[in-house]
Parts: sequence; C-alpha cells; structure tokens
Amino acid sequence: MAKENSEPTAKDLKFVKELMALLEDSSLTEMDFHKGDLGISLSKSGPASAVQHVMAAAPAAAPAAAAAPSMPVATNEAPADAAAHPGAVKSPMVGTAYTRPSPDADTFVNVGDKVKEGDTIMLVEAMKTFNPIVAPKSGKIEQVLVDDASPVEFGEALFIIV
Repeated sequence: MAKENSEPTAKDLKFVKELMALLEDSSLTEMDFHKGDLGISLSKSGPASAVQHVMAAAPAAAPAAAAAPSMPVATNEAPADAAAHPGAVKSPMVGTAYTRPSPDADTFVNVGDKVKEGDTIMLVEAMKTFNPIVAPKSGKIEQVLVDDASPVEFGEALFIIV
C-alpha cells in the first residue's frame, strides 16, 4: 500500500475499488479494513436515507443562523474550512465521538491544552468498539470541532492542533 503523504499506486486504487465492490454487492452497510498503519473505512446508504439525511440537516442549520444573528458564522463553516487546515485531526471512521473517557470524567483535552504526539485526544466508537484518536503531532489544541457523543463521518475534522 502507498505510504501516507505519497501518491496512491494503481495497485492501491484497484484494492480500494475491490473493497467498494464487495461492500456494494453485500448486505453490509459499513466495512473497515486495517493492516499495519493502513486503515480503510467504507459505508453505504440507500438513496432514500441519503435524501432524508440531507433534507433534515439543511433546514436545521438555516433557522439557527436566522434566529441568532449574533452567533458566530464560523460554527457552520468551520468543519469545511477546518478539514483543509494543515493541523486538522480527522476521523478515521464513521462513528460516535466521545471527548471524555467516561460520562463522569473530564474531557481528554480542551482548547489551549498542549498535547504530545501519541496522546489520546478523543475516542470514536464504531460497532461497539472504542477507538482512540491520538494526536498526530505535538502542539496546542486550537479548536475542538465536535461535541461529546456526537456522530462523525470518515474524514471529518475533529480538532485543530497548531
């Protein structure tokens, strides 16, 4: 497989396409593949559920912005902009994000906290397995982009570390 920060090879792309075909031809809705440092998470949903999700999400965002003009606009735009940020820590899978190890515990990190590479900064639960999300580099937490117990998508920005 291609290493991180390198271009995918034709073999890599073929492998991903094969995984996609397996998922499409099965009754599964999600598939995770892990080998060494490589992790691939795929998910699918039927056309009806995809439309329902978009329909439900769009109206919810518009009234909130109209009802509270003093609210910072960055909250709606931050995740899209944040994913392109060089310090973005992205979710490696679809699941539920937990900012604390247990409901009665303090959060792993807060804005302004200094972290070291490898520190656990969040958990993402997928298929009843809690997966630690670790800081990919040392730095300071500039933004926390998800709430505790909120759903996250593959590749969604969770934190910004500078």
